[in-house]
Amino acid sequence: MAGVRNASSLLLIFLALVGLTVVWRDLRYDFNFADDMRRAELARRTESVTATITSTAMTTQTALVTEMVQIPREVPASDKTSAAFVILTRNRDLNDLRETLIQLEDRFNRRYHYPYVFLNNEPFSDEFKEKIASVVTGECQFGLIPHEHWSYPDYINQTKAAEVREDMKMRKVIYGDNESYRHMCRYESGFFFRHQLMDQYKWYWRVEPGVKFGCEIDYDPFMFMEKNNKKYGFTISIREVVETIPTLWNTTLDFMKKNKDMVPASNLMEFVTGKDGGYNLCHFWSNFEIGSLDFLRSKEYLAYFDHLDHAGGFFYERWGDAPVHSLAVAMLLNKSQVHWFEDIGYYHGPLWNCPKGKANAKCWCPEEESVETRNKGWSCTLDFVALPEPNA
Repeated sequence: MAGVRNASSLLLIFLALVGLTVVWRDLRYDFNFADDMRRAELARRTESVTATITSTAMTTQTALVTEMVQIPREVPASDKTSAAFVILTRNRDLNDLRETLIQLEDRFNRRYHYPYVFLNNEPFSDEFKEKIASVVTGECQFGLIPHEHWSYPDYINQTKAAEVREDMKMRKVIYGDNESYRHMCRYESGFFFRHQLMDQYKWYWRVEPGVKFGCEIDYDPFMFMEKNNKKYGFTISIREVVETIPTLWNTTLDFMKKNKDMVPASNLMEFVTGKDGGYNLCHFWSNFEIGSLDFLRSKEYLAYFDHLDHAGGFFYERWGDAPVHSLAVAMLLNKSQVHWFEDIGYYHGPLWNCPKGKANAKCWCPEEESVETRNKGWSCTLDFVALPEPNA
């Protein structure tokens, strides 16, 4: 019997050691997972981790050892402004969005706890709300887009719009036959900032499901914008697909001609004007924007959007919100009011914005992949940098 007890004791010790190895392996994996994504979620959503290890001596006595590993939650920074992340998304985007938000929290918002506004033209599911709220530190607000903001206005000929989509499908224009994409571009151009959930904020940071943040952001971009009199911030600037916007430039010039009093003498039109006087297709890629809501709410921007909306190009062509925002910025702001966030590592497939040199030390993104380095002919960012400062 003594031999049996000893064998049983040895077996229990072996199983305990195996359990300890598994616990250590899992913890090590969690806290060293590529991109630190799982570590970020644990650090925010787990108040403590309890590792219970049972050890058995050569006798039949058993001791229970419990180790409490405390993971403190960071206190939100006190020097904050009135700002929110705004995300146009759908229930089916849940997994991609959670991955993005875990990175955004880990890189930045775990220190600031800025709120999130999620917008959808369909009701969010309870599962979506619960699983999103579980990975962020800021307050979550979930809004339903009003029908009149995601539908055809009375002045749009829907038959003509359908014919345009079919033609673009035949010509294989990107998103050319996508009806919902057009509603999205119109909404992002003229309505997201009018949603009642946005009324309380002065600044917005646009985020999309599936994007990646490749660098530690160790300051507050919202406060940077506010303290430096910036109105619009971007990471990537590229050239638009010309087949999607054949009349957007002339429609914009027509607005400027009819509203000369709204257009300041010092602006950024040089950034978007080609040598021939036409549109050079440069635009700020609006899937990442940090901007002033007061700018979008201004009478000048609202008048410009209304002019475009009545022209019908969101449906009769395929005007994107990126060139619309960019032409408005170029027309109404000057270079000192626009900022390239060169130090924010950001990926939206297939393009990177990645810091260079010493700034890359706090990043995991490959600096040689940054669009203005890898795709100089497509990127417009260095053209923006080369522009003279106002009154320079």
